[in-house]
Amino acid sequence: MAESKHYKVIIIGSGPAGLTAAIYTSRAGFNPLVLEGDQPGGQLTITTEIENFPGFPSGITGPQLMDDMREQAKKFGAQVEFELVTKVDFSKRPFTVEGEGNFYTADAIIISTGASARWLGIESEKKYMGKGVSACATCDGFFYKEKDVIVVGGGDSALEEGTFLTKFAKKVYVVHRRDEFRASKIMIKKAKENPKVEFLLNKVIDEITGDDFVTGVKLKDTVTGEIDEIAVDGVFMAIGHTPNTKIFEGQIELDEKGYINTVPGTTKTNIEGVFACGDVQDKIYRQAITAAGSGCMAALDAEHLLDN
Repeated sequence: MAESKHYKVIIIGSGPAGLTAAIYTSRAGFNPLVLEGDQPGGQLTITTEIENFPGFPSGITGPQLMDDMREQAKKFGAQVEFELVTKVDFSKRPFTVEGEGNFYTADAIIISTGASARWLGIESEKKYMGKGVSACATCDGFFYKEKDVIVVGGGDSALEEGTFLTKFAKKVYVVHRRDEFRASKIMIKKAKENPKVEFLLNKVIDEITGDDFVTGVKLKDTVTGEIDEIAVDGVFMAIGHTPNTKIFEGQIELDEKGYINTVPGTTKTNIEGVFACGDVQDKIYRQAITAAGSGCMAALDAEHLLDN
């Protein structure tokens, strides 16, 4: 095994939670190691314009915000490496972290690996990512004032996002592959009573069409197989998120959906010295600003542990 390098703090993940944790732990004098993973900057790197992050009245792109946060962390002494963590051992301190050919130990670990939105897996979905295809109505709904959009999904999240989008959009189509919803009765009732919402049931998106941006979708009927085309300006995926916690299974306490359990009001996990922040433990808010806030909390929790 390769010779290990020891750090006071290792941060696994590099979205707004991880990089905020890096800024705070760096300023506390811990010179943390940030292992960025296979998507440096996290989900914000596939977000074009961010208008709801405080301090940017004219907005900022996701990649630019992440670049700025990374440089800020490095300025104070964080070491940032483009490396994917493949294995961890939290059974004893110092904890061990294995990357691609590298081996590290740390007195404290901050996990900020985030959660990945589930996608349909069709080619046109990738093509229009950030160009009319989104997985966050709260983030991007504002851009669809007086436009027609589609929300894909049949759970509470889909109906909640669909209802939210009616604040901006002229028309919201909710597409679901079955004729029954998994959503709660109250959410279904609320959506059905909204005059801007129309349900397209027993349908799946076969293809997303457009030029530079989305202009429509081809819908396939799951019963007859027939394909119809409908004009829309945006497509919102609301088929769930998957927390990026695979490598932590058996090492740390997870909930039934795979999110990391933390002590309420803190970022502490069931392992002393291991903290979790951002979307990897937040299945409710999932915003850049809340992730950054919890990254600050994780850094302060880690600092308190290491200083005592």
